[in-house]
Amino acid sequence: MADSPVRPSMSHSYHCRIYVTLRPSVLDPAGTAVQSGLQQLGYDGVSQVRIGKYIELTLEAPDEATASQQLDTMCDQLLANTVIENYCFEITALEGAVTP
Repeated sequence: MADSPVRPSMSHSYHCRIYVTLRPSVLDPAGTAVQSGLQQLGYDGVSQVRIGKYIELTLEAPDEATASQQLDTMCDQLLANTVIENYCFEITALEGAVTP
């Protein structure tokens, strides 16, 4: 009996947005400098400025759960310094983006 043909696993494309921010207990000298600059420009109502990172990427994965796991690992290993930074992310499936 012949083996049945192997069907390639389907892959989906996901648009990912990653937000990396300093932990609240970590001083933010860049945020302090921006706050001071804004106040010098006359924006007296500005306070508690914190500076972070915003990262966008497209990720190929078999499903959203796998994409989320991979993204979490990427953040832990490279995109965020988890000693001093927190991160969160959003994942959006791209319409019609399924690849064999």
